[in-house]
Amino acid sequence: MADNNSSGLPPLSCYSPGLAGIPVAESSVSYVDGQQGHLEYRGIDIEQLAEHSSFEETAWLLLYGELPTADELSSFNAELRHHRRIKFRIRDMMKCFPESAHPMDSLQSTVAALGMFYPFPKSLEGKLNSKTVHQVCVNLIAKLPTLVAAHARMRHGDDPIAPRDDLSHAANFYYMLTGEEPCDLTERILDVALIVHAEHTMNASTFATLVVASTHADPYTSISAAIGTLAGPLHGGANEDVLHMLDEIGSVKGAETYLTQKLAHKEKISGLGHRVYKTKDPRATLLQKLYVELTEKIGIDPTYEIARHIEELSKSTLGAKGVCPNVDFYSGIVYRKLGIPTDLFTPIFAVSRVSGWLAHWKEQLGSGRIYRPNQIYQGEHGKGYTPIDQR
Repeated sequence: MADNNSSGLPPLSCYSPGLAGIPVAESSVSYVDGQQGHLEYRGIDIEQLAEHSSFEETAWLLLYGELPTADELSSFNAELRHHRRIKFRIRDMMKCFPESAHPMDSLQSTVAALGMFYPFPKSLEGKLNSKTVHQVCVNLIAKLPTLVAAHARMRHGDDPIAPRDDLSHAANFYYMLTGEEPCDLTERILDVALIVHAEHTMNASTFATLVVASTHADPYTSISAAIGTLAGPLHGGANEDVLHMLDEIGSVKGAETYLTQKLAHKEKISGLGHRVYKTKDPRATLLQKLYVELTEKIGIDPTYEIARHIEELSKSTLGAKGVCPNVDFYSGIVYRKLGIPTDLFTPIFAVSRVSGWLAHWKEQLGSGRIYRPNQIYQGEHGKGYTPIDQR
């Protein structure tokens, strides 16, 4: 039967739940080969960046498409350090949050509030310049660690620790969280963790950024929407679930029984499987290596041994189906080893991913096209109104 659709749009029969497999944008920010387990930022392999780069340099790469020169990186570092501080009214607002508030809820609220303190042009037509865009990116990348660390301390009744201008992005974040300057190894591990979480193509939170940005809402609103999306357990919240699972298993001996029961009931196993990767997530491999480096200094704990056993046991069953460890499988174990509370794992994800979100936000600025998907109506037609006394 011929398609009579003359709108130029795909026929409604192309419906794909959750837009699975449907391209919604063109981008040059990052690339994933799920079959080979390969991830690139702006054409550079993630393993090279993890080995040679820093989070600050990687953030510049994502935002501007090329690695910075020495002068550009020095200037960018100086800007990030200068803009780490937050307004006292933001801190006062955070003091009013309930102690039980999840750090992701606090972060989403405070990022949205930043837009009131740093107004962005409501109309982008003819008013937006590269300096304005750059300032927004610096402001958000610089301030997210401060917002996360401040709430983490204030919810326990402690004053937030002011940022230090002499520390790197990763080291300063750790210092604001703990009050202690990290050793070189801890700084490097946290820095690499930020690099590997910084970007990952068209995921749910990136799509949320683009949808909001397409309406010409201010970037703080767009990033706040992304944070809200990341908070969901099917997205960034999965790393918390992995640790809860490992704690529930309790020992290496209990791993096989746990896995067997989950498979028998066809239940999902936290940290295994990815919508894109059909082999082990390269970020999981990098984080596992970092953990091993860390344990050479302070010892391996049972949690890692349980995780490694789960991975080995799953290879013959789930691995054959392309269900392998994803980035969440080892990230939580790394963060716990660094002494970071479990409910801060996803906020740290946001501290890193904001650079990727902003890179896509910049691309959306050049599009000018609002997102307006279609739907397939499944309801009734022609129903009459029934007066309330006849219902």
